[in-house]
Amino acid sequence: MRRREFIAFIGNAAAWPLAARAQPSTPVIGWLFGTSAEIGQPTLAAFRKALGAEGYVEGQNVQIEYRWADGHYERLPAMASSLAARQVAVIVTGGGDPAALAAKAATSTLPIVIVTGSDPVKEGLVPNLNRPGGNITGASIFSYEMESKRLGLLHEAVPAAKTIAALLSPANPNVDTQRHDVREAAAAIGVEVVPFDVNSESEITAAFAGMVQRRAGAVLVTADPLFNSHRALLISLAAQYRLPAIYEFRQFAVEGGMMSYGTVLTDAYSQAGAYTGRILKGEKPGDLPVVLPTNFQFAINLKTAKSLGVELPPTLSARADDVIE
Repeated sequence: MRRREFIAFIGNAAAWPLAARAQPSTPVIGWLFGTSAEIGQPTLAAFRKALGAEGYVEGQNVQIEYRWADGHYERLPAMASSLAARQVAVIVTGGGDPAALAAKAATSTLPIVIVTGSDPVKEGLVPNLNRPGGNITGASIFSYEMESKRLGLLHEAVPAAKTIAALLSPANPNVDTQRHDVREAAAAIGVEVVPFDVNSESEITAAFAGMVQRRAGAVLVTADPLFNSHRALLISLAAQYRLPAIYEFRQFAVEGGMMSYGTVLTDAYSQAGAYTGRILKGEKPGDLPVVLPTNFQFAINLKTAKSLGVELPPTLSARADDVIE
């Protein structure tokens, strides 16, 4: 090899690592979820669709690294720390507020997009909804703020029930707010609410047996990812013990629960997908306002009501957004 050719070869070889570093790398999204992959699929699908609308398709020009806690909230801090150490481009949290709180504790610099069921200002996640200002934005479904509304609808459906059981998850950071709101609403409509705190599938089963012993005439299943993860069990137990019940999401009514009232969960994850795409394009999370719900659904399953011997007032059925027959 001639001297001039050798020098040119060496010069080009030395530039290879720099050229490689100059190539844009595929961004990685960290997905931090409090429930299982099975339960999270509908929300993940909504997220991916909205992310795709922003020009990012998983497996093509973006990667998603998943962390599923399967309802074990105590695993979330370590999972959040692992994503922060990985230096992902964005951390997306869902499946309960503990995931958002874990991500916030893990990093104050990486962008975080949350889907939360509570007031994110009250929970200390952001200082302001319209202009969060830090590294966190997202959407709130305000699900934990609607227990009094659910209790009121249940009372309208079963006015003869003077004792109503309330299923609560003490692991939920918002449980004290839920408990307080339910007690106040119960006092206002003149019913007694008997709380049942549960943390697991076996405790849910035991709680329903306890409800019968306490002569509960209906049951309010409060908002919590634990209960969403055990939809089939809850619906089955309500049927077994012939307890009219109201739940958080429409899917409960679709699968056989008597009534549900809440926001459309997939809407919030669509917003999270859109925000994630915008952040990947360079926008700052602190400049993106936290979005609040505008779409609420009241669903009634008339077949289930009939099987439980509940004759729903026509005025109540007329107000339902979805009547399943």
